[in-house]
Amino acid sequence: MLRQYELVERVKAYDPDADEAMLNHAYVYTVQKHGSQKRASGDPYFSHPVEVAGLMTDLKLDQQTIATALLHDTVEDTLTTIDDIKANFGPEIARLVDGVTKLSKIEQMPEDERAAENLRKFLLAMSEDIRVLLVKLGDRLHNMRTLHFIKNEDKRRRIARETIDIYAPLAERIGMYEYMREMQALAFEHLEPDAFATISGRLAQIREQEGGQVDAIALAIKQALAEAGLKVEVQGREKQPYSIWRKMAERHVSFDQITDIFAFRVLCEKPEDCYLALGTLHTTWQFIPGRFKDYISTPKNNGYRSLHTALIYSGSMRVEVQIRTQEMHRTNHFGLAAHWAYKQHDEPDGQVAWLRDLIEIVDASHDPEELLENTRLAIYQDRIFAFSPKGALFQLPKGATPVDFAFAVHTDLGAQTIGAKINGRHMPLRTPLANGDVVEIIKGGDAEPQLSWLGFVVTGKARAAIRRAVRHKEREEVAELGAKLYDQIAARTPAKVGKKALREALKRLDMEEEEDLMYAIGAAKISDHEVMEALVPGSTADFEDNTDDRHNRQPISIRGLKPGNAYTLADCCHPVPGDRIVGLRRKGESVEVHNIQCLSLASGIDNDWLDLDWGDRSGVAIGRLVVTLYDRRGTIAEMANIVARNHADVRSLEQVRVENPFATYEIDVEVQDLAHLTRLLSALRASDAVAQAERV
Repeated sequence: MLRQYELVERVKAYDPDADEAMLNHAYVYTVQKHGSQKRASGDPYFSHPVEVAGLMTDLKLDQQTIATALLHDTVEDTLTTIDDIKANFGPEIARLVDGVTKLSKIEQMPEDERAAENLRKFLLAMSEDIRVLLVKLGDRLHNMRTLHFIKNEDKRRRIARETIDIYAPLAERIGMYEYMREMQALAFEHLEPDAFATISGRLAQIREQEGGQVDAIALAIKQALAEAGLKVEVQGREKQPYSIWRKMAERHVSFDQITDIFAFRVLCEKPEDCYLALGTLHTTWQFIPGRFKDYISTPKNNGYRSLHTALIYSGSMRVEVQIRTQEMHRTNHFGLAAHWAYKQHDEPDGQVAWLRDLIEIVDASHDPEELLENTRLAIYQDRIFAFSPKGALFQLPKGATPVDFAFAVHTDLGAQTIGAKINGRHMPLRTPLANGDVVEIIKGGDAEPQLSWLGFVVTGKARAAIRRAVRHKEREEVAELGAKLYDQIAARTPAKVGKKALREALKRLDMEEEEDLMYAIGAAKISDHEVMEALVPGSTADFEDNTDDRHNRQPISIRGLKPGNAYTLADCCHPVPGDRIVGLRRKGESVEVHNIQCLSLASGIDNDWLDLDWGDRSGVAIGRLVVTLYDRRGTIAEMANIVARNHADVRSLEQVRVENPFATYEIDVEVQDLAHLTRLLSALRASDAVAQAERV
């Protein structure tokens, strides 16, 4: 553990003007506040924040960040408050400590929701100050280094899974590859202990058997470049066990089939030397087609810059080579932190422009599962490069489409997309883009995102924006239906209803906006009776005891509809629970639920069809029957008695024709389900008063 004077000396080495007294105060403060607390390892708890502060000095971060690292657990794990931090260290450090504190684990939540809520708080805190991310990554890295001291295996695995799913990808996205690799390696050891042990063992065998071959290859590369007049440093390294395991899983190959266990790094003095070195290596050894990548002319989103190539050395050995300058190398190790100079009111660094997309995903995500899915899409995929017609460069995941491109340019452009040209040719919106494609988006003023796009877009930003737009559109349609129903309800009240009555009704119903009420009516979240009473209190008193039973019964639930979607049971076929059903969705109307055998379905062929099923919630439905009675006194009464004895209710009765000696009626009956309706039909057919009974 770093001693107090050692930590201060580290900071003063790269920031001679640092406030030594403030740093000493922060060190002593965290030691005092954590007191006798112990870590799982048995070490004093304050050793953890001190080590995190040491990691921050490796990144040469400012004194406020070092103090934040020292203090980051005091609010969560001691009686210290944010106000205490503010009083002792000022508002800036208090704000940073508060940002890190907000990322604390939410142990009581289900696993996915806990991870999603941590991620949500993480991204929102990052949006306020990127130093919060840097301290939290240092905190997580040190916790991973001591994870083996935790005795509970489930807890170790949960922390390791969260690290490999969220923290390591975030470290990668800001270019902190050293943090990413170490987090992945430590998490892999706990998540796949057998695979880790096997691969580590094989790597140890190779190190024993290679007999200095790595040094020999590095020397050969250096000599070839020296003969070309280039002064370089060459390093050889082996792949991490986690990288090898991922490659084995992705390519479905064994360890013996991995031919690029070792890789080499060439460090040049100037960027132009990198390209000279590349040309020399390609003329000295055969390069492997398809393995060359130029991240110097087109850096990754996180600022990573390097040339990548693969060579065939000495006839058969495949060798990976990365070529970069010393400055690029430092940036590639520590990313944003390597050249970070904080200015309080500056815009975020260009390397983290992607952060705005992540914040947009946080705002758009509807539930924890969706948030995790979209954010992982945004931070953890291989990239391609595509251009706008004006030459602007956009990095996208492999498999991205013109719709993904449009949303990457701007959310409004994505929403208005109606077509696209790729390299000057009109192409379908679902076409995957390739490296170097020039994409021109064709937009329409009245266009809107389509639900079908979710079938092919791959970026988290696009998926989040489409889902948000679709939910908004559905809400508008339900509210529009509710407005029509509201007019009918208002017409039944004993007094004329105006704007004032509506405003008072909103207050009584504890609703903010008129649209909220219309949506509640359209989505059947509120009954006609409740709306009438809110509009004109006491208007339903005269028939309180005789209120239509339909208002007191739960609506039938239907699976396959999104939450809040309004529906109506179609009048043409009157489906009841037990029928096989399908939904028709027309613009501005609720979803119509039809019996699958309904003849009128043919007229809805151009509308959205929804595969539906009856839910678990019981209710009542209207079945329509055509009943032919003998035209004599008492037959209608007999029919009504049969309906009542079978615990059904007559809702309407209409005579449709008279053909002596018969009279035919259409009768709507309220039943529980198909079995109930079938029993009623059997009882009617058994009666001497009934000549024929069929369901419509």
